[in-house]
Amino acid sequence: MNQTTDAPSLAAIDLGSNSFHMIVGRMQNKQLQLIDRLREPVRLAEGLTRQRSLEPEVAARALDCLQRFGQRIRDLPADSVRAVGTNTLRRAHAASGFLHQAEDALGHSIEVISGIEEARLIYLGVAHSLAEPGGRQLVADIGGGSTELIIGEGFQPIQLESLYMGCVSMSQRFFADGKIDKPSMKEAILAARLELQASKQTFRRTGWTMATGSSGTIRTVRDVVLQAGWSDNGITPDSLKKLRGALIAIGDANNIEFEAVSEDRKPVFAGGVAILSAIFHALKIDRMLHSSGALREGLLYDLLGRLQHQDIREGTVESLSQRYHTDVEQALRVEETALALSEQIGPCWQLPEPSTTKWLHWAALVHEIGLLIAHSQYHKHGAYLVKYSDLPGFSLSEQLFLSVLIRCHRRKFRPAMVEALPEDMRDYAVQLCVVLRLSVLLQRSRSHKASPEVHVDGAEKSICLTFPQGWLEEHPLSQADLKVERKHLATFGITLEYR
Repeated sequence: MNQTTDAPSLAAIDLGSNSFHMIVGRMQNKQLQLIDRLREPVRLAEGLTRQRSLEPEVAARALDCLQRFGQRIRDLPADSVRAVGTNTLRRAHAASGFLHQAEDALGHSIEVISGIEEARLIYLGVAHSLAEPGGRQLVADIGGGSTELIIGEGFQPIQLESLYMGCVSMSQRFFADGKIDKPSMKEAILAARLELQASKQTFRRTGWTMATGSSGTIRTVRDVVLQAGWSDNGITPDSLKKLRGALIAIGDANNIEFEAVSEDRKPVFAGGVAILSAIFHALKIDRMLHSSGALREGLLYDLLGRLQHQDIREGTVESLSQRYHTDVEQALRVEETALALSEQIGPCWQLPEPSTTKWLHWAALVHEIGLLIAHSQYHKHGAYLVKYSDLPGFSLSEQLFLSVLIRCHRRKFRPAMVEALPEDMRDYAVQLCVVLRLSVLLQRSRSHKASPEVHVDGAEKSICLTFPQGWLEEHPLSQADLKVERKHLATFGITLEYR
């Protein structure tokens, strides 16, 4: 029987600053087979204003692209699609309205990821594309708005960096009128070297055996130098020098006639060459090859891992728990109680599974990490750590979601605390906060004794806890805590009853 006939399709969409990419794949004989690939040069970074909003014309161009992508994947289930936004959407403070429109156009949710998460996914895509990813690899990826550098071994990244420069932003800054001359190229390279200054020594000390580039800019540079006969294998410092000289001699981006440089890449090519030249100089690279794998391939493999219960986020949360020396036994007690409560109230509150189980598990595991800083206000310290740490596997909105659960698991509970979340996540966050708060309250004694069997019932805006006969009278502190908690939940219009 052919294994590919009924194999489910998976899709990964990369909303980059220069281009939007989509790849579709499926498993065949335990290997991921790509079955479709789409790319459109949206140049989203061009439309980012000084106020960090998107120009209507560029936003419309992006939405048209996503509608075309959406037609291809409209029938795929939500857990088979992962779409991410990178540098431009990270910077666009007013992008929330655009994101809602983009999700409607695509027909699937879109995550905005951090630069470090982008670097991790790029490395994952490159590592899977190499025939033998043995030895230590340096990976460079020049995007439209950011540049990622990674050192890794096998499929594991060791050093990750995301720099605030890309081929679009660099070209806008130094080659805005399309003119390419020696002073402009020199200034662009110097600016890129300054961005690299803080990380170059760390990367040099870590070391690598092979340098690999990914994505369009480096692929195009490689093709140009090979076709021109300036290199016989990959990109070298000498071939880059000859390419810079040729661009300066041409003088105008519109007049670039290298076969490998497409029309849509001409306006941003000089900026990409300047960044790559700075990388070669700063890291003393002798030769760089090119990988067919990149961010979108990494997304696909990461998505496949989640479907096969190999979610990188699980390891991230466990690592966070270990780093801040949490009381694992207490965390497990809180988790057990939270899952018992959510299982009973879940149908009434329409809590989705398996996401509810995951979020309560993660929140319980790290809800006390702030204790390592100080007991006073430790829930605030823990929320801050989660919000601003680099958490592999989590999107920015997911980090914020976990941060809100930690911030709201005790003490004051007000609507303003969840307003920073995307609107479609707020009600769900409140529901999980209620479950987590009650679980922490019921485990406040940190006792090894078995917890009481609590029966849970409720409606959309109410929850009722029924304890064993006489239990509340025997535990007056818990009864007092519940009385205070009733007032906290009332600020969200949630009624808490207990008996």
